[in-house]
Amino acid sequence: MKKLINAVDDVLTESLDGFAAAHADLVSLGEDRKFIRRKSLKPGKVALISGGGSGHEPLHGGFVGHGMLDAACPGQVFTSPTPDQMIAASEAVDQGAGILFIVKNYEGDLMNFEMAKEMAGRTIETVITDDDVAVENSLYTTGRRGVAGTLVVEKIVGAAAEAGQNLQTLKSLGEKVNKRSRSMGVALTSCTVPAAGKPTFVLGEDEMEMGVGIHGEPGRRRVKLMPADAIAEEMIIAILADLEAAKSGDVLLFVNGFGGTPAMELYLMYHAAVEALARRGVTIARSLVGSYVTSLDMAGCSITVTALDAEMLKFWDAPVHTPGLRWGM
Repeated sequence: MKKLINAVDDVLTESLDGFAAAHADLVSLGEDRKFIRRKSLKPGKVALISGGGSGHEPLHGGFVGHGMLDAACPGQVFTSPTPDQMIAASEAVDQGAGILFIVKNYEGDLMNFEMAKEMAGRTIETVITDDDVAVENSLYTTGRRGVAGTLVVEKIVGAAAEAGQNLQTLKSLGEKVNKRSRSMGVALTSCTVPAAGKPTFVLGEDEMEMGVGIHGEPGRRRVKLMPADAIAEEMIIAILADLEAAKSGDVLLFVNGFGGTPAMELYLMYHAAVEALARRGVTIARSLVGSYVTSLDMAGCSITVTALDAEMLKFWDAPVHTPGLRWGM
């Protein structure tokens, strides 16, 4: 294992310290590094809190700031944060209008966020993301996994919260965005968790995992490496089969890298996805390309398609200023 670390046990704490120092104008760390919080809170605004295992950066901490999250709770690598982290974050960012948890559909995340909701003694609602079409159940889930579509939910709901919408309205909006977002991923290599010191799984030089999860969970099947056009075609077919709304309106196309994929290849995959959507008469209104929901050093990518309506488009375009996503400011 070759990684830029000092000691395995210190990877997360030292990374969080570096993140907070690099973005001190936008964020600060909570006590004992339990959470990352927005430096400038907005009085009277519904507070948005998300989180999950580390190793997916910039998700979630990189999306704390104006127009997105008010706090994010980082667990150990690929491990859910604990309830005390979410409780502490809630105490730190609650501005009196309630709190919305945005939680990816993994059993540990669901259990711990639910425990925090019950113990916090505050007005809290939850949106669960489950946008992955690859498999119905996975190693960490009952039901579909929450993957890159989580970013889309955090961006659109974050903008609506910034605009002053109330808690129940934001919950409904988050559920709508999740329902209208579908994703699928492909891995060319495994990732290596520092504590393990070796790849999570092994792929042959001529193999890829179609439908992989963001923790390296198995996908639909292991197959021989295909050209990018064929990979994009299979992913788009699976996504559109599950997203009827995309066939009759404008969509957001989001090509996301898993951490070990060059930008050149991500843009090539974007082109392939554009062609696959065009053959089916789907209109792309907005685009996002880059490594935003990663899996440490895994090579590969995911494709997310979100069927936009006028409300969602407005809030997607709204200004955002976070360490990981910035426009309009």
